[in-house]
Amino acid sequence: MPSSPIRKLAPLAREAKKEGVKVYHLNIGQPDLPTPQKALDALKNVDRKTLEYSPSEGYPGLREKLVGYYKKFNVDVTPDEIIVTCGGSEAILLGLLSCLDPDDELIMVEPGYANYISFAKTAHIKVKTVTSRIEDGFALPPVEAFEEAIGPKTKAILLCNPSNPTGYVYTPEELQKIKEIVVKHDLFLFSDEVYREFRYNGQPYVSALSLGIPEHVIMIDSVSKRYSECGIRIGMLVTHNKEVHDTVMKFCQARLSPPLLGQIVAEASIEGTEQYAKECFDEYKARRDFFIKGLNEIPGVYSPMPGGAFYTVASLPVEDAEDFCRWLLTDFRLNGETVMMAPAAGFYSTPGLGKNQVRMAYVLKEEDLAQALKVLRAALATYKDRH
Repeated sequence: MPSSPIRKLAPLAREAKKEGVKVYHLNIGQPDLPTPQKALDALKNVDRKTLEYSPSEGYPGLREKLVGYYKKFNVDVTPDEIIVTCGGSEAILLGLLSCLDPDDELIMVEPGYANYISFAKTAHIKVKTVTSRIEDGFALPPVEAFEEAIGPKTKAILLCNPSNPTGYVYTPEELQKIKEIVVKHDLFLFSDEVYREFRYNGQPYVSALSLGIPEHVIMIDSVSKRYSECGIRIGMLVTHNKEVHDTVMKFCQARLSPPLLGQIVAEASIEGTEQYAKECFDEYKARRDFFIKGLNEIPGVYSPMPGGAFYTVASLPVEDAEDFCRWLLTDFRLNGETVMMAPAAGFYSTPGLGKNQVRMAYVLKEEDLAQALKVLRAALATYKDRH
């Protein structure tokens, strides 16, 4: 099981904080925006005398409200096609366990969300990758790369759209190419669409469930990012494929139920939060514009302009980004402050790739992002002199 590049350096950050150092966390997608007030009120006003098990597939009220939410994005599903899970993480893991056997192969784009690889290893599934390049803004690799990766044991392709870690938003044309590959080779398509609200360049949102291949698609979703509710651990697995649904339900029954209090909070968040969603979108877009501009003004640093989510993968003028990230936490201080980032090599499967790259999340307020950029600029200058 690989260590998480997002959290592996956390002990070093904790030690720095014990010394009184302020650490700017760019390593993890933990929004600092407040959770909707109506969701917090629902939690405060829980009047149950017993905190009971919920149905294994989640409460009907939550699933019915999710139907209306997806309808706004031209995705037509029924409550019985939605399974509530313990975060999007459990949705991915149970989907993989249901659709692939041990030693089957999953194809994903690298750099990709590092925990996908961990979930695949948990299920004894082999990961094959096709590589997107920072020079191309992390656009979808050529179809030929997917064709070369597909073998007799290949059972699925996994996409994250918009992408974590790169922020790339796949175009309708790129998704059409993926659809053709999926149909040609009779594969499952896992589509992680957690960041659908956050598309900053006016790109159309095309869900994999809208591609016209209903039996092939397993959509992954979560309320963590769109409502700043990472801690309630509520995700969703959505599919029109009844056999997949019924198989996932066996795992859900074995783990009993998704979080009760989390479902109460999530259900309260779905309706009446349109203004909240707009304010979040505007804030993240402003942060993106400010942060990426600032990054590219640092000598030797390059980041493409992400189209969505709230991450970027940037190249640094260092040979070993992980060594640099460690050094930031253990040795470097600028007026008692430092920065924590995620070494990007952990988001690649191919050895040697991403060695000079980091993933950063622009989830801090602009004032803190400005200070983090100042610390990073000074750190790179100091590190260069020492190495």
